[in-house]
Amino acid sequence: MDALMKRASIDAGVHAALLWRNIIGAGLGVVVWQIAHPRAWPGRRMVMHAMRASVTSAMAVTFFWGIVRTPMAVGMALTFIAPIIALFMAGFALGEAITRRALGASVLGLLGVGVIGLGRMQGGGAMEAQAWQGMLAILGSAVLYAANLVIQRHQAQMAPPAEIAFFQSLFTACLLAAAGLAIGMPPVPHGAVWLDLYGSAGLSFVSLMLLSWGWARAPAHRLLPVEYSGFLWAALMGWIWFGERLDIYTLGGAMLVVAGCWLGAGGQKGEHTEQVGL
Repeated sequence: MDALMKRASIDAGVHAALLWRNIIGAGLGVVVWQIAHPRAWPGRRMVMHAMRASVTSAMAVTFFWGIVRTPMAVGMALTFIAPIIALFMAGFALGEAITRRALGASVLGLLGVGVIGLGRMQGGGAMEAQAWQGMLAILGSAVLYAANLVIQRHQAQMAPPAEIAFFQSLFTACLLAAAGLAIGMPPVPHGAVWLDLYGSAGLSFVSLMLLSWGWARAPAHRLLPVEYSGFLWAALMGWIWFGERLDIYTLGGAMLVVAGCWLGAGGQKGEHTEQVGL
């Protein structure tokens, strides 16, 4: 999905690609939702759906704006810092303990980001300056993604997957359309880009349903490490689709970030004595 969206964003622009992907996703979603749950209505869950859509809209815009300017493997590696940020967000928002283990995880994660940044510094020139802008956008997206992780776990326990996927696409499309009215609507895509938009919309909708189903059945610290497999797919798709090579800095940085996430996710029991006074 990310590879299709990167190509669509290069061809049509990030705003247009995201807007039309979510319009297509909402059209698909309303059919699936009504088949799975005829005449159902979310009621008070609409607030939760709207809240998450507002976060993910900003998250998606910053991520795909960044991924157009950086290799896919680099972008995916940078997003791995989100689970570490989520540890602290859960601490402040949900009252969970912020431990020395979590602080150690954050140090490893920041070191990993620094290593990836060092790799992007090699060579100099306009492309490197543009890559830095993309990296900062992706890091901003990672902060929003961390907030999304906290909301997602709660949402998955409240609503069925088809409902979540439909309203996610619907509200995101509405927010992007409202932004278009304020800053100017993007041009309608044309040509082969529609194949990328339909493909990414279908993959996005299916992934939203699968994630919602999974997050409703397991705790966050057990699910977060599964996301690291995305790095392998991002590196492969970036190489096949865009000719992007995986350098040692990106690989080493990703390993540090993943190690930090594993450290932060481990030791869920008996850590109260390590709690840090923050």
